[in-house]
Amino acid sequence: MVRITDELPRLIGVPMDWAMVVMKAIVILAGALMAVTFGLVVVVRYGFGGDLFAYEEWLLAISIVGFFAGAVLASERRLHINADILEVVITNRSAIWWRSFAVLVIELAVTLFIVYACYVSLADDFSFPRLRATPALRIPFVSWRIAIMVAFGFIAIFSAAHLYVHIRKGLGLPLRSETAGEAQT
Repeated sequence: MVRITDELPRLIGVPMDWAMVVMKAIVILAGALMAVTFGLVVVVRYGFGGDLFAYEEWLLAISIVGFFAGAVLASERRLHINADILEVVITNRSAIWWRSFAVLVIELAVTLFIVYACYVSLADDFSFPRLRATPALRIPFVSWRIAIMVAFGFIAIFSAAHLYVHIRKGLGLPLRSETAGEAQT
C-alpha cells in the first residue's frame, strides 16, 4: 500500500512521516496509561477499599490527546467514517474525479474552520487573568485544547496532501512514488 507521504515531495513527506511516528507513540502511550490506570482503580477500589485521587482529571487529558492522535492517524490513511453513497452510484470516471475533488475541498475547508475555532477558543482561554483548570489537580483546560488544535492542524495538513495528490493524479502528473519506481527499474 502506498502511503500519502510516499506520494508527496520528500521535503514535505519525510517530516509528515516523523509526525506519524510521534502520533503512533502517543496513541500507544495513551492506551497503555488508560489500561494501567483502570487496572489500578479496580485494584485500589475493590482490593484495598480506597480510591485513586482525581484519576478522572488526568485521565481525561490523556484520553483526549490519545483520541485526537488516533484521528490524525486515521486522516493520514483516509480511514475516517464515510457515509458517501455517491461513491457507489457514480460510474463516470470524470464525475468520480470531480466528486472526490469536491469532497476533499469541503473536508479541507471544514477542517481549517475547526482549526480557526480552536484558535479562537485558545485565545479566549488566555484572555482570563487565570487559566481555567480542573477542580482537584488544577490541570489547565488549555492543555488538551492545544492538543486538539494541533491534531486538527495535522488533519488539515493531511487533507491538503490528499487534495494535492488527487489533483496531480487528475492532471496525469507523476508523483514521488511513481518516479521512484521508474528509477528503480
